[in-house]
Amino acid sequence: MTTTTAEQAVRRVVRYMQDNLGQDLTVDDLARTALFSKFHFTRLFQEATGTSPGRFLSALRIQEAKRLLVNSDFSVADISGRVGYSSVGTFSSRFKACVGLSPRAYRELGGTSPKLPAPVTGPSSVAHSLSLRGRVLFPPGTAPGRVFVGLFPSCVRQGRPARWTVLDGPGAFVLKDAPGGTWYVLFHSVPHGHEGELFGRPARGLLSVGRHGPVTVHPDALPRPAEITLRPQDILDPPILIALLDVAGGAGGRAGP
Repeated sequence: MTTTTAEQAVRRVVRYMQDNLGQDLTVDDLARTALFSKFHFTRLFQEATGTSPGRFLSALRIQEAKRLLVNSDFSVADISGRVGYSSVGTFSSRFKACVGLSPRAYRELGGTSPKLPAPVTGPSSVAHSLSLRGRVLFPPGTAPGRVFVGLFPSCVRQGRPARWTVLDGPGAFVLKDAPGGTWYVLFHSVPHGHEGELFGRPARGLLSVGRHGPVTVHPDALPRPAEITLRPQDILDPPILIALLDVAGGAGGRAGP
């Protein structure tokens, strides 16, 4: 079995997820779609996407809910069922935990957030003086746009980043006072003037992403500066679940706390 064969199987499963978000899908169902054993499929999926099949499916469901909240008149209860939740309460709690806003607030704000939630943790007593540094590069031909840089505990951009900053474009970044632990530095960018297209089904190549990590922050092991070149988002990249910062309207922070 070649790597290409494994990747094709994972891509087939992601498309199957996208087409069946309202169904009660199990890992066994997904493994059968991939034509692999459950154990082998789970390992291949993790290697290809950076996260588990269950977390990826959950992220796709919240992503679709975000789209429906902004682009349809369906009630929150209807949307909950359409993306595979039998309980509106469970859906609303999960949505807020991932996006940072309740479904109703997300709809009322048009898919944006005036600010990011408070950081996931306060300054670390162990690594209070450490900062993560690096540089973001755009490949040739990429349209300019702001770059979000966030420190997350997994490869999924959800919940409260531990630290974050927004750059006006490619260049150096610093995430100050990084808490001790193991983290992923996740990047995404949208060309100026196209931010609103993320609320629908964005055109292929519109969203650029990058990932660095896992990075261990420890006072005895300062991570080296990272140089990340963004690339077009792929079907194997977990969706971006945090609400889009309303930076165009003058809100939202430029640097993490």
